[in-house]
Amino acid sequence: MSPPAYWILRFEQRLLTTMADHAGSIFPSGLAADFGNPENVLPVGRLQGRPCYAADLDRLPDIPSCAATPLRSIFQLAGAETFALAGRAAQLLDWQQQHRFCGRCGTGTVMKSGEHAMQCPCCGLVTYPRISPAVMVLVRDGDKLLLARSPHFKPGVFSALAGFVEPGETLEECAIREVREEVGIEIARLRYFHSQPWPFPNSLMIAFFADYAGGTLTPDQHEIEAADWFALDALPLLPEPISIARRLIDAARFGEFDDPAG
Repeated sequence: MSPPAYWILRFEQRLLTTMADHAGSIFPSGLAADFGNPENVLPVGRLQGRPCYAADLDRLPDIPSCAATPLRSIFQLAGAETFALAGRAAQLLDWQQQHRFCGRCGTGTVMKSGEHAMQCPCCGLVTYPRISPAVMVLVRDGDKLLLARSPHFKPGVFSALAGFVEPGETLEECAIREVREEVGIEIARLRYFHSQPWPFPNSLMIAFFADYAGGTLTPDQHEIEAADWFALDALPLLPEPISIARRLIDAARFGEFDDPAG
């Protein structure tokens, strides 16, 4: 008999976690019947060599030592790999929940066999999971980094600039536009760093380094609460290690700014 699968079960936007098992997983394992045979189960990958499934629940199952945990906390509890899988699960559950009806004719959709796709049985429209690409830019002028804070950040936290890509726009065009709109300066020598799936909400973050190329720092008061140049040895409170923003800033701090491979 094959071993039980792992389950990423969501109740009221929180994930059910248990004490880590012998393989280090914090998600419960078992058969669907062990969790009340949840509906609309989605395969989301493998965890510790076992299949992993996700489902939304309308009530908490009776699991010993079970806790309802925010998605952001998964990184600290179980590390980057488990957080990435949990983020994938959350995004797929959101997509399934938000596409229960056809966007063209309003008919109830059904899961298409063999792939992640919701299909309309009436008009045939197929809807795949959507992601929103967003560009992040860390600008440097000599030995100083440009960091800003949004009103939505935790108190005192500063980060690199970021914004969503608009229709018909390249990543490079987005980077130039976002920096110009948010703080009023120009950039040059854009260099790719890394990307990161980011489930808050369904985004793909694409991070770049850039050099300051002119202009006066003028923060957009609607989106930017504060922005300034900070010396590498005197940086403010930074984002948590969970985010690519922190990895981007740390790369600059530790001399990787000009390394295209990050």
